[in-house]
Amino acid sequence: MELIRNRFTHAIANGDKQVGVWVSLCSNNAAEIIATAGYDWALIDMEHSANDYHSVLSQLQAFEAYQTTALVRVEWNDAVVVKRLLDLGAPGLLFPMIQSVEEAERAVAATRYPPRGVRGMAGASRATGFGRIKDYVTRCEHELTVLLQVESRAALEQAEAIGTVDGVSGIFFGPADIAADLGHVGDPMHPEVWSEIRKAAQKLIARGVPVGTLVTDPAFAAKLLNEGFTFVANAIDTGLLARAADTALAQTKDHLK
Repeated sequence: MELIRNRFTHAIANGDKQVGVWVSLCSNNAAEIIATAGYDWALIDMEHSANDYHSVLSQLQAFEAYQTTALVRVEWNDAVVVKRLLDLGAPGLLFPMIQSVEEAERAVAATRYPPRGVRGMAGASRATGFGRIKDYVTRCEHELTVLLQVESRAALEQAEAIGTVDGVSGIFFGPADIAADLGHVGDPMHPEVWSEIRKAAQKLIARGVPVGTLVTDPAFAAKLLNEGFTFVANAIDTGLLARAADTALAQTKDHLK
């Protein structure tokens, strides 16, 4: 049995633009609907949703049958959480609220086996093909995506150093939390927010570090990708469902006599 090639991690390393979607509905059926839309990547969110290990597993299984690479945002930079998600077969992780080089190094270490890290051994996990992928432990780190989330003023100032830590696949900017930290709570599209993000992003791009983010304006997502961002999510599944429900209801009620 062969180790599955991580299309997303190789694509961003090559500079290929990747369009993604946020997944928070905790449903393998919803995940499959998203997967059949043809997105390059999806982010299964454990930080701001009811997702647990069982729901994440079922969604990973749903996505695996299609071309969409499913990453997982962990609740926190915790080696135990990381170990369990990687053993489930998550092809990549997004670590929230990384503030320093030390925290970045700790995140990477959680995804590596000794002596390069602290990941615990599990020879019969789903990730290893239940023991059938014989070279998993020596090859897996080359197929894992490690994304670090920059979402504060302090982290923006350290973004270049954080992004160039060995083993980091890319930097993800969190505009909502950056906006809050800059004094623009609830306004992630504020001009100052994007001025600061763009400054940090361009430094990373110049160093060859892939950068990404989440915005819910598809046209703005395309603009960022054309500016040099490599991976951008342009929608959230909960938002897509809410807007579709609102629109369908309104279109019927508007025609009632």
